[in-house]
Amino acid sequence: MSDIYYEIILEHYKFPRNYGKTDNPDIRVKDSNPLCGDEIEFYIKLDSEKKKIEEIKFIGKGCAISQAAASILTEIVKGKSLDEIKELKKEHILREMGNPYLGPSRIKCATLSLKALKLGVYTYLGQKLSSEESIL
Repeated sequence: MSDIYYEIILEHYKFPRNYGKTDNPDIRVKDSNPLCGDEIEFYIKLDSEKKKIEEIKFIGKGCAISQAAASILTEIVKGKSLDEIKELKKEHILREMGNPYLGPSRIKCATLSLKALKLGVYTYLGQKLSSEESIL
């Protein structure tokens, strides 16, 4: 593996961006990888129109890859619309991590945060749609 991969992972693992919790998030979602024990929880505040991520924070525990990927993901998605989030692919995170070659079990570590984020966004949108339909 390349040195750039290690540098990016270690930098984000030692000094995670957007680490912590936020009060009264619009979206709060937690997910884990039961095979290795990695855990990620996101706290997301949306803009006033509820269409873009205004603030995102995370907490978690696990391997350097899972925690670094969560840190990287928070930087990627801040300011993006929920529609843009739905379009994100694992390649976006891997590219920002330096395009490391990861085996199948390590890919799950790297993509846990994306899986959790999408779960939170789709759950939020589903609840919003349900509440709008109940008004009609």
